[in-house]
Amino acid sequence: MTMAHNIEQIMRTAPVIPVLVIDDAAQARPLAEALVKGGLKVLEVTLRTPAALDAIREMKQVEGAIVGAGTVTNPDELDAAIAAGSEFIVSPGLTENLGKAAMSAGIPFLPGIANAGDIMRGLDLGLRHFKFFPAVAAGGIPALKALAAPFGQCQFCPTGGISLDTAPDWLSLDPVLCVGGSWIAPKGSVDYTAIEAAAQKACELGV
Repeated sequence: MTMAHNIEQIMRTAPVIPVLVIDDAAQARPLAEALVKGGLKVLEVTLRTPAALDAIREMKQVEGAIVGAGTVTNPDELDAAIAAGSEFIVSPGLTENLGKAAMSAGIPFLPGIANAGDIMRGLDLGLRHFKFFPAVAAGGIPALKALAAPFGQCQFCPTGGISLDTAPDWLSLDPVLCVGGSWIAPKGSVDYTAIEAAAQKACELGV
C-alpha cells in the first residue's frame, strides 16, 4: 500500500486538524467540502460512532481532502480504517501491538502519548511524531514543554481541550507542528457556512 504522504507532511499541511465525531454519514461529504474550502485539508474522523467508517468513505470523495481515522485502539480497528480508505491513523494511546500493526501496514501513524514512558515506547518502534493527549488534562503547555525537553527528536500534535483562543500558545512551541481541535465542527453541527468560516480562522493561526 503506497501512501501519498508521511505523518510529518500531514501534520505540516495545516495548523489545525479537525477532530470529527460524525453520527450521520450523509453529513460527511458536505462537512469535508466546507472544511477543505476553508483551508483545512487534513480531516480526522474518530471511530466513536457506527457511521465513522462510512463517513471516511464519503469524505474520501472530496477533492483535496486527506482523510484519516482517529480513536483507533487495536489492530482490528486499524484494518477496518485502512479498508475504508484512511490515509493516516490517530490513536488515543500507544500499545506495542497497535504500533507494530501500523508500522507493518506502512500507514502514517500518530499515536497518543501522555508521559515519557509512552514516548520511549514509540521511539523503540521507530516513531517520532506523537499526539499529546489529553493535552489540557495531561498538564497543558508546561507538561508538554517538560516532556519534549529530553526528546528533541520528537514532534507533537497536542489534542484535547484546545480552543481557537488557546491554539496559538500551543503552536508557538517549537516541537508542535499542529493541534487537534473539535471546536471547528462540533458534533452534530450542520451549519456548513459557519464551519467553513471556523476553518478559515484556524488556517490563519499558521500565518
